Amino acid sequence: MMKRLAFLSVTILTLVAFMMPSAALALGATQISGIAYWPNTGQCTDPEGAGATYAVVMTGDLSGCHYTFVETAVCSSGGVYNETGTETFVGQYNGSSGSFRTTYRFTARYADCANLIGEFVGRCEHPILAGSGKGIFEGITGRIDMQDDIAAGDFLYRGHLQW
Repeated sequence: MMKRLAFLSVTILTLVAFMMPSAALALGATQISGIAYWPNTGQCTDPEGAGATYAVVMTGDLSGCHYTFVETAVCSSGGVYNETGTETFVGQYNGSSGSFRTTYRFTARYADCANLIGEFVGRCEHPILAGSGKGIFEGITGRIDMQDDIAAGDFLYRGHLQW
């Protein structure tokens, strides 16, 4: 009986996992993915990013600069770092230009959290602010998630956009 219940639970969880992306697509969401990395000197100089704490260059389905404006940053005694704020993406999707804004929460674990040295793992969530889109992104909603690729030194992103 326990084996049957465990099998049923795993089967249901597997079906739910496979159905979730399909449900998002059924609602008209477009899945996106790509890689972000730290900019070279002279990149990410758009006026919409003026005053940003830092920026990353995004490649893949989104092409442009993602400007971050940090509002809170806290380290725990165990080395867990939490950061929140807002962001502005300025760039292109399918060859058309525009921008949108997000809020975000970044969480990571560091060997030396106070100096942000020795990252073990890091990830962040970026919900798009409704009504913030301009150009190709007018009317956009959705979310972008990033995962730090510590070995490569860049950031993998994926998410969904909906107009």
